[in-house]
Amino acid sequence: MTDETTRYPRSQAAFAKAKGAIPGGVNSPVRAFRAVGGEPLFFAHGEGAYVWDIDGHRYVDYMLSWGPLIAGHAHPEVVQAVQEQAAKGTSFGAPTQIETELAETIKAIFPSMDLVRMVNSGTEATMSALRLARAYTERTKIVKFAGCYHGHADSLLIRAGSGVATLGLPDSPGVPGDVAAQTLTVPYNDIAALRTVFTSYGDDIAGVIVEPVAGNMGMVLPEEGFLHTLRELTREYGALLIFDEVMTGFRVALGGAQEHFGITPDLTTLGKVIGGGLPVGAYGGRRDIMAMVAPLGPVYQAGTLSGNPLAMAAGLATLRLIRAPGVYERFHELGKALTGGLAALAKRMNVPLQTAQLGSMFGVFFAEQPVRDYESAQKANNERYRRYFHAMLEAGVYLAPSQLESGFLATAHGHEEIEKTLEAAERAFRML
Repeated sequence: MTDETTRYPRSQAAFAKAKGAIPGGVNSPVRAFRAVGGEPLFFAHGEGAYVWDIDGHRYVDYMLSWGPLIAGHAHPEVVQAVQEQAAKGTSFGAPTQIETELAETIKAIFPSMDLVRMVNSGTEATMSALRLARAYTERTKIVKFAGCYHGHADSLLIRAGSGVATLGLPDSPGVPGDVAAQTLTVPYNDIAALRTVFTSYGDDIAGVIVEPVAGNMGMVLPEEGFLHTLRELTREYGALLIFDEVMTGFRVALGGAQEHFGITPDLTTLGKVIGGGLPVGAYGGRRDIMAMVAPLGPVYQAGTLSGNPLAMAAGLATLRLIRAPGVYERFHELGKALTGGLAALAKRMNVPLQTAQLGSMFGVFFAEQPVRDYESAQKANNERYRRYFHAMLEAGVYLAPSQLESGFLATAHGHEEIEKTLEAAERAFRML
């Protein structure tokens, strides 16, 4: 592979400068390339399915800002919506009609959400949903699944997967023991363990939070019966079921995983796509539960920039684009072409590879056996992924700099990009 000092000199200089002002030189840890080695690229601009780094290299982008850019980079309609709103004002700290418009659009797509509260990030959304679940049930314990990441709130940094796993950090540094003790962790896809935790703690469980399709230990699909059992147990024991659809919302289907699997959660958290590339999050659910949120009820949550009009404008424009006929049929077609092509190449070249795909999300693991949970995800060959990542990078394909992350498609991707990606993968697999 090409020496980084000759291929990416401007990115290297920019990273060196950033380390003098920002912890580790990055504002989110997984960006640091620790899982794949080398130093991160700095980007200059993006257009459609492509991004350009500051050294002038162009890449087919399958990260898409970790998921929000479902319409691709700098889509003209999204850009226009943001520009028009910016000319009217960037923030008011007061109600605007555009907040209601986006909330009504979300309600129409997610029928389980009778009321919606806007926040500024996925972390805020999940943190607020858990506080609400505890208040509503008057219970304290939360169940989560090993390897599922729900943001960096204290009670959720317990076997959290994604960036935490990538960096090899302890599960919850800085989290008090009494806070961690209120979080019960169960292996993903393990119905027997789920039943056991409810048998032992059912009367104390306020809620269960789950990525209905795991995206932060790599992409792991729920096995048959897992989510339905989860819905049955939460109802039986009076706990709330919280679907964290920050990643899967509008990605695995227009109405998220709950639409695809036919399951109605009590609360849902959203983010990423509803901001169209700007910072945003939301949580919502049954009216009787959401009625406890201030100012209607006693559960306090606030944010000066919640419902920021720029983010609302970008989100509305994005949702309009993906509600067009045929969008999700095309995602399915392209996703199958990509993962099916990768699997066929790997098989022909005797490279152990597992793939997953649903809607516009996909994932790969360099593993001999299927990946069904965090434990099996951790057994995947990271050294092989590291070599694959850099080979794809040199060939002009930008993937997540960690095997424990998902990939994404945009409406801007087409068969030309898939073919380019498979050609690059063939060369990379030959090297492996």
